[in-house]
Amino acid sequence: MTPVTGLYVPGNRPDRFDKAVATGADLVVLDLEDAVPPEEKTSAREAVAAWLASARVDCLLQVRVNAVDDLPAFQDLTGFEVRLPKVESPAQVDRVTRALPDVAVTALLETALGVEHAAAIAAHPAVTRLALGESDLASDLGTRDEAVLDHARIRLLYAARAADLPAPMLSAYPAIRDLAGLRADTERGRALGWYGRVAIHPTQLPVIAAVFRPTAEERRWAEEVLSATSAGGVTTLANGDMVDPAMLGRAKAILSRRRD
Repeated sequence: MTPVTGLYVPGNRPDRFDKAVATGADLVVLDLEDAVPPEEKTSAREAVAAWLASARVDCLLQVRVNAVDDLPAFQDLTGFEVRLPKVESPAQVDRVTRALPDVAVTALLETALGVEHAAAIAAHPAVTRLALGESDLASDLGTRDEAVLDHARIRLLYAARAADLPAPMLSAYPAIRDLAGLRADTERGRALGWYGRVAIHPTQLPVIAAVFRPTAEERRWAEEVLSATSAGGVTTLANGDMVDPAMLGRAKAILSRRRD
């Protein structure tokens, strides 16, 4: 399943790990990087590794590491992915695979150089997803103008799809209480082809899920396309729109994302 909702939880708060899973988020990211003060990095790493050793959950689990120094703590564990920050080249992913040969990697691009190398990074065999760190990227660029971030989002979308990876999930929206702003920005990302979003607070999850839930109109269109193309060839819908098999991919994707 392609995750729609993701939730970050600080690695130094093991009391929140089970609570994060209980929110129903499709993806839970155990964060050892930005959310953890330097003096608590070691204890946080130990807490995350201990929890993963016994965790039995239905959601996707990722660990956002600081660097390869974190990786030995997870060598004997399974059932999780690595979320690797500040990736700027495939060589950084190589260092992860040397330590954890079978782990899937989400490459988090947070600099101009990372965005420029997005296609090469996406093509690495261990990379299963791309992600964008918009706050760090804005700092690197000196702006978070919509046009600038849209450019980065589009670059990553092309890189991901060219490598046959799923469309990336949107970066966390930092204004926790601004749910209207979250909705507007998520709708903008959805229109650009991105799918899903990570959150930093559980109250953001219902908004994200609602934005990516197919509308009744989209479902009707998808069902009509599947029905109209079942015999093959080119045909038309009831409204007169021409439909051919090239539209099947989008129709199937819409119906696969249906949620109650």
